[in-house]
Amino acid sequence: MSDPMRPRASLRTAVVWEVLQDALDRRVKATGRESLDVLDTGGGSGNFAVPVARLGHRVTVVDPSPNALFALERRAAEASVADRVSGVQGDAHGLFDVVDRGGYDAVLCHGVLEYVDDPAEGVRNAVAALRPAGVLSLLAAGLGGAVLARALAGHFTEARQALGDPDGRWGAGDPVPRRFTAEQLTALVEGAGLDVGAVHGVRVFADLVPGVLVDTEPGALDALLKLEAAAAELPAFHAVATQLHVLGEARGATRA
Repeated sequence: MSDPMRPRASLRTAVVWEVLQDALDRRVKATGRESLDVLDTGGGSGNFAVPVARLGHRVTVVDPSPNALFALERRAAEASVADRVSGVQGDAHGLFDVVDRGGYDAVLCHGVLEYVDDPAEGVRNAVAALRPAGVLSLLAAGLGGAVLARALAGHFTEARQALGDPDGRWGAGDPVPRRFTAEQLTALVEGAGLDVGAVHGVRVFADLVPGVLVDTEPGALDALLKLEAAAAELPAFHAVATQLHVLGEARGATRA
């Protein structure tokens, strides 16, 4: 595996990174261009933007936080990819105030839909930023993972609240405004005009396993990474994942 985010952080990003890197590689082959134009909406300090730039692609990050964009600039410089990463202040709602429609081979929409007023509009804007046959990488909080986490922590009333709440919230103190099921996310992608190329559960086990076990048990991290990868594609585990990743592709596109 390409390794931009190890060691512990890879538990949270490895599955998404593998799917994203494969999608970008396929776009490179399809376009005949070694360098793609990638848009990262809500990309913050560059957790994905900088590794994508290290692959040789040009990345534009749109984020509402000036502090995050400052951190992005510093991080890109430290990784020697400052010439391939640019940050602009903005959000998903006013996306085309700061970037062009139809200008990107791939769009990342990670951790955005939880916070926008209209998730369907957020996905439509992300898709409208794509070139023909472009790909959308969508990552959002999963409902089932939150319910399971609250229950295992002994907060049974909050778990039930999240289960029945239209936005998947466990109470007034919940820091996440909205969570999704896999069915809801795939419906948003298809409603915006893309086919669903793949659905993966992210952090199925990682948030439930005690950190001390992963840090101290020999081989535990690699074994847990392999377990996460094995479970990620299985629909049964999508229902309990902390996050859900959906890859959207142009309708009629063939997977290489």
